[in-house]
Amino acid sequence: MSPATVLWLIAGCLMLQPLSTDLYLASLPHLADAFAATPAAVQQTLSLFVAGFGVAQLASGPLSDRHGRRPVVLWGLGLYIIASLACALAPTLDLLVAARFVQAVGCCTAAVVARALIRDVHTPAEGAQMLAKASSLLALAPLIGPVLGGYLQVWFGWRAAFVFHALFSAALLGAAARFLVETNRHPNPRATCLGGADGLLAVYRRIAASGAFWAYALPGALSYAAIFAFISGSSFVLIEVLGVSTELYGYCFAFGVSGYLLGTLACRRLLARIGLARSVAVGAALSLCAGLLFAVLVGAGVRHWAAVVGCLFLTMGAHGINFPCAQSGAVAPFPREAGAAAALLGGCAMAAAYVTGTWVGKSHDGTLAPLALTSAALGLLLFSSARLLRGRRAAVA
Repeated sequence: MSPATVLWLIAGCLMLQPLSTDLYLASLPHLADAFAATPAAVQQTLSLFVAGFGVAQLASGPLSDRHGRRPVVLWGLGLYIIASLACALAPTLDLLVAARFVQAVGCCTAAVVARALIRDVHTPAEGAQMLAKASSLLALAPLIGPVLGGYLQVWFGWRAAFVFHALFSAALLGAAARFLVETNRHPNPRATCLGGADGLLAVYRRIAASGAFWAYALPGALSYAAIFAFISGSSFVLIEVLGVSTELYGYCFAFGVSGYLLGTLACRRLLARIGLARSVAVGAALSLCAGLLFAVLVGAGVRHWAAVVGCLFLTMGAHGINFPCAQSGAVAPFPREAGAAAALLGGCAMAAAYVTGTWVGKSHDGTLAPLALTSAALGLLLFSSARLLRGRRAAVA
């Protein structure tokens, strides 16, 4: 595969996840009306998605270590297409939530394979650069997705977003089948075996015991939780609390997400100038500033959409620095177990997002305060973890 082909396939695989969450954000308040459900119940379509995404990674990563990257991603994309159509046809909220869980299982294989594929063919420093480039392309999904989703909701209703999911994943499946070649040069026939010294449980224990892994995985997971607080709560806050229209919500969210694109561009410059470990410190500091600023503004009585969107912009910018570094740094010490390491990182990020999304749904009280305090708390936790583990990051070259 040419470098350009690798880049676009990685970007497409990574793009599937934000499209799965961001495209229907404008529909969340309307889902509550359609199914006569509470915001907390409707947000389970997000929370159960990230739960399924996290759990399935623990299996799909080792499967790609054993059987190869290509067959795993092809089967996963096929499952995603079927689940997306089931979402579009769901007659009840419970069935929609269940279909979203299955959709996540298919979606996660694409992200796991993309991360492992990078480790297959690049050094840690090169991998971080490749992820930063792919993330710049990836930013198109959360930029365009909410805007498109808002119009799909207005024109066709909430089911149209899931039809779009099916069409996009079908195109990605065709491209992967045509262009993706196998990059796993050292398949492990025991990668999915639970027992033994080289079994799956032993591999996960070895990765989880690595301080170098957590030095990147923990800040990365908390960074994802920080943006997921906005993903799960922004539509209710902007549309219901602040009165932003469904169509304009997409533009507001897209502007906030543009911070992610700028963050990935900044990440590429930071990596070249100060290296992988110190780039995480910069991203963590920006996350803390964004969370504290949101809490201070709300505490001062500011009730304006610009406050929400501005802090979303800063949080997304920090994530654009944090997550490419986390993905490359956490996987780097495990060249022969890249799939398992990428899966454990993704599982941690999804667990943090699940807890955050559930909390945001339950704490929603018709004001900005719960979301602002949650954002500040996550920024503080992220910054503290990056500071405490900075010595371990220096060991990853």
